[in-house]
Amino acid sequence: MKGQTQNQNLVTTFTKLFNAQLQLINVLSFFFLFGCGLATGVILSSYLNNISFNLQVSHFSFSTTTTTASPTFKLPPRVGLKEYLKVPDVKHDMDEKELLWRASVTPNIREFPFDRVPKVAFMFLTKGPVLMAPLWEKFFKGHDGLYSIYVHSSPSYNESEPESPVFHGRRIPSKEVQWGNANMIEAERRLLANALLDIANQRFVLLSESCIPLFNFSTVYTYLTNSTESHVESYVLEGPVGNGRYSPRMRPGIKIDQWRKGSQWFEIDRDLAIEIVSDRKYFPLFQKYCTGQCYADEHYLPTFVTMKHSKRNSNRTLTWVDWSRGGPHPAKFLRTEVTIEFLERMRSGSKCVYNGNHTNTCFLFARKFWPNALDRLLRFAPKIMHFNS
Repeated sequence: MKGQTQNQNLVTTFTKLFNAQLQLINVLSFFFLFGCGLATGVILSSYLNNISFNLQVSHFSFSTTTTTASPTFKLPPRVGLKEYLKVPDVKHDMDEKELLWRASVTPNIREFPFDRVPKVAFMFLTKGPVLMAPLWEKFFKGHDGLYSIYVHSSPSYNESEPESPVFHGRRIPSKEVQWGNANMIEAERRLLANALLDIANQRFVLLSESCIPLFNFSTVYTYLTNSTESHVESYVLEGPVGNGRYSPRMRPGIKIDQWRKGSQWFEIDRDLAIEIVSDRKYFPLFQKYCTGQCYADEHYLPTFVTMKHSKRNSNRTLTWVDWSRGGPHPAKFLRTEVTIEFLERMRSGSKCVYNGNHTNTCFLFARKFWPNALDRLLRFAPKIMHFNS
């Protein structure tokens, strides 16, 4: 019995020791696993923080790069029809070749994709100021948007006299012009080219500093914009001041039976204006061979228009002049010569054809008037020419 009891005590003791060791092992395992978990958490947290930082840095770097680079890929502002139709400034830096080329560009589609109000281009070829400017002021008053003004004066003119408001800033880049010389045609082409830059200009009138209007603006505007023809005087004149000025060296481009004479003061439509500034065949012949006593301004347009556009031309000028006194220049009119009867004779004393119908309204403008005639013209204008109506 005693031995059996001792054996049981040994078993009990061994069991207690084993259980104690097992508990110790469990405790150590717990701490070991806890430490491993803690270490893993610290490592993982540090790793995730690094990833987050790197992503933030990358995002910031990308944002900075995108912000910096965005102007490079920015689309340019839209250039629409409004920019194309914008009326250009008469002051520009184009040379002669660039100007004529730009003016010769025209759309082939006749229908306008916008509401178009046709304008009349009044082109003044002068030595200095427009002498009848106060009269023209009254003529243009109240009709903005229906006309354009262009002035080609001598480059030496310094505008020492006060400039009329309606002509202010309307001088185009100009060159010297001599009477009877081919450079007068160059000046006319220069005026046409500048006026063609405004696509709204549909009729073109050449005037001098001594010209006056014979009717009010509404009458002139309606007459011109409704006309089916251009108005370039053209006729055959035998003798030394007509056919005698022709040079055989112009053949075969221009033959003697094509030679014409007429007034340089014209009125034309846009199509013909483009043809004139684009002419590189006939005008060079005039520059080269119509010199001295030839007077290119009296022959170039009458000849060119008859050769190329005779069916669209009325063969008459709209500017009244008096050649009855003889000499190389028409008569000039002083103050005392300006009367109501005189003005009425210029306005309705002739017969002609307009759009296929006979009429006595043949001249819309007249020349040459001395500056001292201005006060009478201003006095008669409201009553005779119906200005401001």
